[in-house]
Amino acid sequence: MISFFLMTPREVAGYIAKQAQAKRLSLNLSQKTLSERASVSFGVLKKFERTGKISLESLLKIALSLGALEDFKNAFQPTPPEHFGSLDDLLKDKKRKRGQQ
Repeated sequence: MISFFLMTPREVAGYIAKQAQAKRLSLNLSQKTLSERASVSFGVLKKFERTGKISLESLLKIALSLGALEDFKNAFQPTPPEHFGSLDDLLKDKKRKRGQQ
């Protein structure tokens, strides 16, 4: 599996677009058919596969149509705390609602 750590956001977008295109082709779908199933314009899908540029909503519609929406559920999982000194510290820990900076 490829690591995104050494890639630019543009490279990641391009990689995701190529993966979506490969998934579309493996399902034997044309761009036109996928655009209709996903309720995304044909032009948006073509541009996405060519450049990786797309709105989040359109990307999620395409992912749903390709059976890949579940892959997004862990995208922004919070980082678990490293450790707690005691059970009392664990119980006092409250979920943050805002960042500090």
